Amino acid sequence: MSTFSTVYPQLPIAELVQRSLATTDAQLAPILRRGHATSLEDVAALLSPAAALQLPALAERSGELAQRRFGRAIRLFAPLYLSNECVNVCTYCGFSRTNQIPRITISVEHAAREASLLRARGIGSLLIVAGEHPKFVSNGYVEAVIRAVLPIMADVSIEIGPLETPAYVPMVAAGCAGLVVYQETYHEPTYRAVHTAGPKKRYRWRMDAAERGLAAGFRRLGIGALYGLHDFRFEALSLAAHADHLRRTCPDVQLAISVPRLRPAAGEFQPDPRHVPGDAEFLGLICALRLFLPEADIIVSTRESAALRDRMVSLGVTTMSAGASTEPGGYSDFEQEAWSPARAQPGEQFHIADERPPHAVAEMIRRRGYLPVWQGV
Repeated sequence: MSTFSTVYPQLPIAELVQRSLATTDAQLAPILRRGHATSLEDVAALLSPAAALQLPALAERSGELAQRRFGRAIRLFAPLYLSNECVNVCTYCGFSRTNQIPRITISVEHAAREASLLRARGIGSLLIVAGEHPKFVSNGYVEAVIRAVLPIMADVSIEIGPLETPAYVPMVAAGCAGLVVYQETYHEPTYRAVHTAGPKKRYRWRMDAAERGLAAGFRRLGIGALYGLHDFRFEALSLAAHADHLRRTCPDVQLAISVPRLRPAAGEFQPDPRHVPGDAEFLGLICALRLFLPEADIIVSTRESAALRDRMVSLGVTTMSAGASTEPGGYSDFEQEAWSPARAQPGEQFHIADERPPHAVAEMIRRRGYLPVWQGV
């Protein structure tokens, strides 16, 4: 069966972007009446300026679809950063090897202590994150961390540099349930411009990482694009196409969609405002994905502000990170009562926007009539 990297070049994504911009109310109306999207053409219409004016109706339908599949549950998780060492040069990432930041790799024992601190805050689902460095996968380090944190955490996923299927197998055997790999940008010229050195330059190889993970036995596959590198409609349509391919070829796997907007990072990076969707456009983007992918988990991180995340609870989002640090070992340096950094964290990948501790995020979810779910699923 063809992998997505062989299918994707045949898709008319650029043409769909132009059709999106020209969508009329008359073209949009049948989709809104139907209440769900059945094609990429529908997604393009839902990403249109015309659809942005229909956000309340879109939000209501998006929330209804999420409740039908997931109930009123919002799953909480936290990232655990193991290392900011990286061999890639990526213009938008704080971990880029050319950035002058303190390089940190924590021990397996330290990772277990970090997991215990998060568990004491209620978090039961963990996303292990690391910069891309071959030493992480050549000596069993990641598998050892997975085994060390699983007695503490109910559920563990990984977000590390893409691997071949045989290298993923020991991580699945160690108990890891999910694999997350962002394409970063689906626009190939932009991809090549922002990844100037290192193994991450392999655009198509990265695109097929989820399918290699499926072959290794992961039960959940997570994909996403970074909004702020190229036109957001192009990225959202490409992500929808990628998700559609995976749900057709991997029907028994839980699919997760992440929607991160880029934040400023070390190296004086600033997202391109031409490519970052505004808040209303961003909420509409989430609705469009939900209407096309009613069965997918939609994840929003602490990159977004508290006020905006509050609005997302009833919009179709099903998973949120909470109380996050993006520096390896960062939770050990938190002031535990307030759950906030006791010092600057210069080794962080980016600085989060929603700095509330997990219990405050959970309370917000309850106030809005939803149930925070602390344990992994």
